[in-house]
Amino acid sequence: MDSSLPLVLDRDGSGPLHLQLAEQFRAAIRDGRLQAGHRLPSTRDLARDLSVSRSVAQAAYDQLHAEGWIQGRTGSGTYVADVVPLQPAERRRVPQPPAPQEKLLSLRAGIPFIGGSADAGWRRAWREVSAQLPPPGYEEPAGMPALREAMAAHVRRVRGIACGPENVLITNGTIHGLRLLLSVRHRPGERIAIEDPGYLNAVVAARDHQLEVVDIGVDEDGLLVSELGDDLAAAYVTPSHQYPLGGRLPVARRNELIRWARRTGATLIEDDYDSEFRYDVAPLPALAQLDLDRVVHLGTLSKILSPALRLGWLVASTEVVDALAAYRAQSGDWPAWPMQAAFLAMLRDGYLDQVIRRTRRLYADRRNLTCAVLAPHGRVIGQDAGLHITLLLPDSIDDREVAARARRAGVVVAPLSEYRRSIPGPPGLVIGYARPTDEDLQTALSLLATVLA
Repeated sequence: MDSSLPLVLDRDGSGPLHLQLAEQFRAAIRDGRLQAGHRLPSTRDLARDLSVSRSVAQAAYDQLHAEGWIQGRTGSGTYVADVVPLQPAERRRVPQPPAPQEKLLSLRAGIPFIGGSADAGWRRAWREVSAQLPPPGYEEPAGMPALREAMAAHVRRVRGIACGPENVLITNGTIHGLRLLLSVRHRPGERIAIEDPGYLNAVVAARDHQLEVVDIGVDEDGLLVSELGDDLAAAYVTPSHQYPLGGRLPVARRNELIRWARRTGATLIEDDYDSEFRYDVAPLPALAQLDLDRVVHLGTLSKILSPALRLGWLVASTEVVDALAAYRAQSGDWPAWPMQAAFLAMLRDGYLDQVIRRTRRLYADRRNLTCAVLAPHGRVIGQDAGLHITLLLPDSIDDREVAARARRAGVVVAPLSEYRRSIPGPPGLVIGYARPTDEDLQTALSLLATVLA
């Protein structure tokens, strides 16, 4: 470390160490003690000389790099950027990023709000379960018959799918249903289309089953059906609220998708993501309503109650359901009886509808707040439904760097590039507003707006 530049860190309450260190470098650059082109010590040497962890030195350099004070040269090191120092009379305070929060506030998408205490409907369902005895054996690999019947009635009513209990299979969630389907109905080497950007867990599931994933582009209305080839065995789509851009597939494009599947014999795997939460528009019919012979419909409690419940449903033709049930009779991987029984009680009691109505109002207010705070910093899309919005940023911005800066400020948010695979597109942030408390959401949005500013 240059002996002409003494660096002193106060460990007794003057703020985070990496911010102290970054400010001392800024001051040295502003007043000319460090000139453009000056080579800085490595993070390893800097950490050793200051007796701090290397992560502290790296965080300070990351901050300075993001603000343009320093630059890296491949294979050479880190140098002071060509920054013209301000003269003393012209000096002004350089805005600093907010100090990190004591706890990280999460704006990750896809996680619902869980209140601080169990409400009456939740307790009532579990009291009903506790008064029953479990079934004696392993006779229900497709799920409890009464739950399948209630679930068929539910999806007929809320999603318009003409089905009976014979068309319903109870799962551990969307990805569990997808993996079951791929295991039973698709062979290694077959090709499956998946939206890009899209749900990465679906990509992982397909590759785990040795399917070839074909990336298909999306626009702000959803999947580009015209890009689907005739040699695909299946297509995985999120037509109700495309993940993560938030578009909803228009009726004309839905019809085009069904015609493609009928012509090619491909299976359409409909992830009915976020269909329960629409704010300014009416819900469109499920794809499965149009052709249950070609569509396998996947739903989940994860966005309504909690991902921790590990419960969902699959709606398909009786041929598909019977094949999956036969497979599960051998594998034994179906949801536990207590959770199925509790879910049945929630459906019969009207508790599930009550939760959806209550949280829809809550999420609409949070959606409005999120859009209002962040709209000045980019273009908001996908705000008509769901538990998240996407903020598109100027092409010159590195969204991963923005997400890293937000995390250092105390906010966890996903960069849009995290969801992309091979098809390029604008940078952005995928911002979930459902999970935090009202107070935490306001704090997190304020911190994020400061980072974006």
